[in-house]
Amino acid sequence: MVSSLLMPRGQVRAVGVAGRAVPGGTVPTPVLDWEHPRVLAAVRSIGGPADGEPTVATLRRAHRWISAEVRPVYSVEEARPVSEVLRLGRGSCSQRMAALEAVARAWGVPTRVRGLVVDGTFWYPRFPRLRRLVPRQVLLAWPEFRVDGEWLPVSQLFAETAAARPTGGFTNSGTETLFEALSRTGIDWDGDGSSACPASAGRCDLSAHLRLDLGRFDSRDELFTRHGQTLCGTARFLAEPVLGRRAAGV
Repeated sequence: MVSSLLMPRGQVRAVGVAGRAVPGGTVPTPVLDWEHPRVLAAVRSIGGPADGEPTVATLRRAHRWISAEVRPVYSVEEARPVSEVLRLGRGSCSQRMAALEAVARAWGVPTRVRGLVVDGTFWYPRFPRLRRLVPRQVLLAWPEFRVDGEWLPVSQLFAETAAARPTGGFTNSGTETLFEALSRTGIDWDGDGSSACPASAGRCDLSAHLRLDLGRFDSRDELFTRHGQTLCGTARFLAEPVLGRRAAGV
């Protein structure tokens, strides 16, 4: 049994409305605070889009920089501002996804997120002795970027390079999180569930773990405002001092 005691109360989550217009945007938000000096400094370190460089290639470069500069931990404060994540130099998979969104917005690339409710058992391999404390469901903000007039899920940023390097699917173990896995395998939430990780090379079908698709939102701020974070405020207050410093894979 995974736990429902640590989850927010009174949150009603339902399947998103198909076809709802979600334009996304580039404006800063409390989480995606890209106008903060610390975020702008990171943008300068990454370097802006070079002449003739495809937007996708620029976003890949930002992903590599974040992977190198922000170490993976199990932080549960999903609405932490990107500027604070950069100050700490550590962040969860969700927080580092937010950092990539903030950088994209600073470059004028619109972003939005897809709200995915994932079965908590997906995270069992990372917490073998604490399974009773794993939330029954985990809310995941899955970014999308407006590139060349089309919405590109974050899982497609490395689609071409991942296909050329069949190194096996995401194992959900060790120091590699979903954020790192993006660079070497295609994460698929819409498959038929017949090709589970890590058996598939170059593609990772996680659809069997998807419990609910909440649809698209203009920002992760809107998603969290409407559906709450994975853990309730009290649980985050108690867990963050420990999990917020615990390195992924430990």
